[in-house]
Amino acid sequence: METSLFINTELFSYGVLPLLIFLARICDVSIGTLRIIFVSKGNKYIAPVLGFFEVFIWIIAISKIMQNLDNYVNYVAYALGFATGNFVGMLLEEKLAMGFQMIRVFTYQNGPDLVKDLNQKGYGATTIEAYGAKEKVYIIYSIIHRTEIPEVLDIINEFNPKAFYTIEDVRNVKEGIFHPKKRNKIIPLAGILRDWRKGK
Repeated sequence: METSLFINTELFSYGVLPLLIFLARICDVSIGTLRIIFVSKGNKYIAPVLGFFEVFIWIIAISKIMQNLDNYVNYVAYALGFATGNFVGMLLEEKLAMGFQMIRVFTYQNGPDLVKDLNQKGYGATTIEAYGAKEKVYIIYSIIHRTEIPEVLDIINEFNPKAFYTIEDVRNVKEGIFHPKKRNKIIPLAGILRDWRKGK
């Protein structure tokens, strides 16, 4: 009986407990990654809720570490959970694809033609004339949802494969022309979390 109890205790201490700590770290670090993203987007309602669960799970994990300081397997599980949690959090953020981004295109070709192409596909765009190091260039601006980046880049590359462009995060948008909302088939919650406004 004592031998069986000892084996069960060892199994829990060096098998089950490290696994639980590993999973807890994945959860709290993933939540923390999403919380930082929501903070950067200015979402003051969801970020505090995520922060609560992040710290709550972390306290549980660290308390188990402190109760078993002589168990170095827990340390490894804690570190592996942290590393894995960062990766999982980034994957979740990519799937949610929250927020808007601005594409800025620089091209020597006729800018209004690219604006026309974008408008025909439902994307708002604005162009201005500027002067570069050699000659006149056109700068085209377009504010789009993150999920639409690949489609817009295809339009740009089809227009001019050598066009130079930059992509930047946009914290807030108001009014404007935006592509009709598309249903997110991967994570329906993403549609709820979006701050989407129809163009006028």
